[in-house]
Amino acid sequence: MLGLTLIVVTGFLSCTGSRKAVREPIKEQGPEFLTNKLKEHELKFDQFSAKFNVTYQVDRKKTTVNGNLRIEQDSIIWISITPALGIEAVRLMLTPDSIKFINRLSNTYFVHDFGYINQLLNKTLDYDMAQAFLIGNDFSLYESNTFKASVENQQYKLNTVNRRKLRIFVRRSEEEISIPIQSIWLDPGSFKVSKVMLKEAERDSRKFQANYAEFEKVMEELIPTILEFRVETDEKKISIKIKYSKIQLNQDQTYPFRIPESYTETKELQPKK
Repeated sequence: MLGLTLIVVTGFLSCTGSRKAVREPIKEQGPEFLTNKLKEHELKFDQFSAKFNVTYQVDRKKTTVNGNLRIEQDSIIWISITPALGIEAVRLMLTPDSIKFINRLSNTYFVHDFGYINQLLNKTLDYDMAQAFLIGNDFSLYESNTFKASVENQQYKLNTVNRRKLRIFVRRSEEEISIPIQSIWLDPGSFKVSKVMLKEAERDSRKFQANYAEFEKVMEELIPTILEFRVETDEKKISIKIKYSKIQLNQDQTYPFRIPESYTETKELQPKK
């Protein structure tokens, strides 16, 4: 009799525990509520720095390197890449106007306006987007009043078409920039961005996806430490996985970028051998 009672009690407790583990459906919210929550919980900083390990894969070819990332909000993205033995191979600096690149392996350097990246990727990209992708924020210079809201896989989803850059932030040298299709997924607990997808058009196979995971609290700010980017076109598939460590916020830092006089200027980021 005692054995039967224990079996019944154990079964009851296990069933009760299972019920508690099931997540209740999240309540639908409107786009204004979600965009406000998104802005409220985005990463706020003046200076950002982190060490990183990145695995870059094009089709089946995979490369892994380490490096350091420094960001001065809305001004500079500085990246140093060290493939092995802590010896720097590449240094890259992005500003809203320019891209600068030093290749210490070939003693070459490259300087161009930011539009070169659009030509290289055959895609619309600006400094604001690049900064947002690296820290898991939404774009700050683009309109946010055209989103539609829904719930998908227990996360909030914001979706919009032809999202345009606010005119006050469009530079004279820029063409009018817009994002054909954009979707943003938000974690319902933290309202942090968990995934972003950009597409050229409904029937276009080209798309970009960013995923963010394993958030770490630094100075009361939640920051993703695992970032995965995927670019798909008819010709190739590119996958980039970044793992951040030793993240710091608002610490004094420098952005050194001196081109040695002996280096040769190239017209391409990857000079032909």
